[in-house]
Amino acid sequence: MLIIKDLRKINNTWSAPPPGTFRARPGVIVMKFGEQLRSSVIREYQWYYIDYNGLKSELKNASGPAPADGIGANEWCEDDETRFVGHLETELEKVHTKQQVKAMEISRRIAVSEREVKDVVNRLQERGLGEEGPSEEEFILLEEDLSDIIADVHDLAKFVQLNYTGFYKIIKKHDKQTGWHLRPAFDTRLKAKPFYKENYDASVIKLSKLYDLVRTRGNPVKGDSAAGGSQASFVRQTTKYWVHPDNVTELKLIILKHLPVLVFNAGKEFDPQDSAITSIYYDNPDTWDLYEGRLKKTEGAEAIRLRWYGGMQSETIFVERKTHREDWTGEKSVKARFSLKEKNVNAYLRGELLPGAIFEKARKEGKKSEKAIAEDERLASEVQYSVLKKGYKPVCRSFYNRTAFQLPADARVRISLDTELTMVHAWTLASTIPSPSFLRRTSFDSRTPSSK
Repeated sequence: MLIIKDLRKINNTWSAPPPGTFRARPGVIVMKFGEQLRSSVIREYQWYYIDYNGLKSELKNASGPAPADGIGANEWCEDDETRFVGHLETELEKVHTKQQVKAMEISRRIAVSEREVKDVVNRLQERGLGEEGPSEEEFILLEEDLSDIIADVHDLAKFVQLNYTGFYKIIKKHDKQTGWHLRPAFDTRLKAKPFYKENYDASVIKLSKLYDLVRTRGNPVKGDSAAGGSQASFVRQTTKYWVHPDNVTELKLIILKHLPVLVFNAGKEFDPQDSAITSIYYDNPDTWDLYEGRLKKTEGAEAIRLRWYGGMQSETIFVERKTHREDWTGEKSVKARFSLKEKNVNAYLRGELLPGAIFEKARKEGKKSEKAIAEDERLASEVQYSVLKKGYKPVCRSFYNRTAFQLPADARVRISLDTELTMVHAWTLASTIPSPSFLRRTSFDSRTPSSK
């Protein structure tokens, strides 16, 4: 029997709805959206939420002709639709304006805090011998101010998410009850006032940098910020979790208080495409050996892929091989990789460019040890042999945006949060390959790929 707790009733009695009228897992406590909206109101925004109950009430007050048999509600007419759309437009304008004003306020507050933090850190670093630097109280006040801004970003993200859900729920209810289809037209209005498209990543990265400066009292951990860009292999143990999209920004703001956001290029302003990661996975499309091995977690199962970071302007491609190890072996799973210029990738995979030639320049420059170069060359030889011998071809392309939290040059603890995960087939599985250089599929750059 389906059991649902009716949260609208004072005595919280339990009831079983008629069959077919509701869908929920047994034992799930169900809260209607109107109730959820009321219970989630943030004081600062209390007058700016969508008037969900008011809009819902309008749907019950149709003024059209009554049914011929006199049973049921009046028909929904054009006057009703005009009134409802006007009310909906007013609510959209209200929410959009509040979001815009608050976002600008947060940006100004971050800018002011940035100046204050830089002033305190500069006084700390430039103090003379015997001179006192900034007091502990100054750092505490800065930390409290940044915590307030972090809380503001969190509240704004929740406000936006809840209103976005509210608009689509009331539109769905409207279209179902009235028979008038408002959804397509309202999609256009939302694009004109896209309060829900605010990207908080730039704010998160700035707040992370400032909070880390203050938390470490002007002495943040320094090191290679390329997240292991100079490493050829990684021994790792991972635990993975699924995060609801509504909670992504909140989670980022919580983590940044403990680990800073890892910025690959600290010398430039944040660009949304900086967080893009694209991978092309190889396999034999007839036998799917690699896919089956990874799926079953067979001891020694491998994954071979090409990966690049950012948009199409990035010319560095990482050739990677991940090897799974079972716990009983006493070994850890390993990801090994080496870098290659994009212009050389196709020749390498066809066997025309041999590993010895790839690392000839590295040996002459002497920037890496002979041992490290030898390991890269061995990996390149093994991957090239596998691709040619076993008929591996590009079969799947994955894309996502990643926010990584880690101390620079210290990968012992790393938290990666991946969003907008998309997978599309590689050209190998398509009926035609548009050009010999099909590796990057430049049609969607660093945006979320489509299946085109």
